[in-house]
Amino acid sequence: MNKNTAVPAVKEHKEHSASSVGSLHGEVWLTVQSYQAQSLLRGRRASESKSAIVGLVGFADRLKTLWQAVRQDDPYADWWLIKVEEGIALCRAQLGQLSEQVNALLTSYDCFDITVAQSRQPQRIPLQFANPYAFRAAQLLAEYDRIICTFMTLRHLGVEIPQTLEEQFKGSGRWLRRVFALPQDYCFCDVDRCAILQSTQRAQKARERMGDVPRDILRGDTLPSLRPIAFRMPALNDLSDSPNTAADEALL
Repeated sequence: MNKNTAVPAVKEHKEHSASSVGSLHGEVWLTVQSYQAQSLLRGRRASESKSAIVGLVGFADRLKTLWQAVRQDDPYADWWLIKVEEGIALCRAQLGQLSEQVNALLTSYDCFDITVAQSRQPQRIPLQFANPYAFRAAQLLAEYDRIICTFMTLRHLGVEIPQTLEEQFKGSGRWLRRVFALPQDYCFCDVDRCAILQSTQRAQKARERMGDVPRDILRGDTLPSLRPIAFRMPALNDLSDSPNTAADEALL
């Protein structure tokens, strides 16, 4: 009897496995209308007369190193992700303010029924990024692209644009370039929090290249809002407020 009752259980397990839900997949596309935004997709290689410009693709590629280093509990990677997060937030605020001013100027020109200029051959790019910060940066590029199209429409209509607004528009591309360049200053030294606390040779090399990790980041009190789960987390109980601990010596 026990043998017969076991058969339906095995069958039920097989049927459940066959009907289980598979992994999720999706597609994300970015459509670019303007030449200025297109030039920031891949950036520019350095030449004898011009310096290199990091584009969205280079930014996303460098972020993969940061993302993986966070998994290995590298506090420097956490620190740099915080810099990226803050840079994106600042750029979003700047672009948002500029967009409001440009749209308000377009709305005030109500003698026409206006459609914002668009490219006859926009570039449509699939986005296959490994972390959410790259997608956030792509949103910045899309907003920058919309501002350019609106601004070009205003110029085409002969709208009088305030000088301060012209200056902000000319500088808006630099806002994005600063964000895209942020991960370039990070150097992977294959260290984790334990190595920093023990002041290993690799930790000393990392400190020489990138400075001292802020104490709140080293302790894990301040972390990026979006980060992968670390493969290993050290015991930070050894960190105390005493200035004589090994951790404090490592931060001096």
